[in-house]
Amino acid sequence: MGFAALKSRRDGNVTLLYEFVRFLTESVNEDVTLSRAVITCATEIRSRYGFKTPDASHLTGATLSNGELFLTNDRRLNRFAALSFEELTA
Repeated sequence: MGFAALKSRRDGNVTLLYEFVRFLTESVNEDVTLSRAVITCATEIRSRYGFKTPDASHLTGATLSNGELFLTNDRRLNRFAALSFEELTA
């Protein structure tokens, strides 16, 4: 779900958490199965860019499912040139 959703859950912001779940339920139309290819790709992204494992995993999922746009509030991720990014602000 991402850091903002995790923070919403930790802070008890049920309304914002509901909005994340609603958005993802309506917008996500493909699941990426954890496979050797996914692990290999995430490991490569992590080592090449220095991203943490969850970030590398999310970028891998978006890449392997031919995602068109990656929504994030983490500016550092736009160093990954294989995807287009849109920065979300709270």
